[in-house]
Amino acid sequence: MTTESVEHTNDLTHPHPHTHPHTHPHEHTKAVLNRLSRATGHLESVQRMITDGRSCPEVLIQLAAVRSALNNTAKLILKDHIEHCVIDAVESGDVEELEALNRAIDQFID
Repeated sequence: MTTESVEHTNDLTHPHPHTHPHTHPHEHTKAVLNRLSRATGHLESVQRMITDGRSCPEVLIQLAAVRSALNNTAKLILKDHIEHCVIDAVESGDVEELEALNRAIDQFID
């Protein structure tokens, strides 16, 4: 859909200093944004449930639905990253990009 260039620097999300032009089409951007909007709306519903004093089991079930929606969104982002960034990194021998993916997966799964 769009092409963007991101320069990674030494910050909390990228603990190792490096500059890496990150340019590729994000094929799933619209789907990711739609899913995030739905998850945000769903989470706001959960907040209203808490305010309204709904039962804990009901709230937990809805939180599980929000978590599932976020996990499915992450799968789309990972798919996009693998199809573009990781393939490019492997072809160009960019070990830093592969290490960055490993760090991101570790944080996501943790």
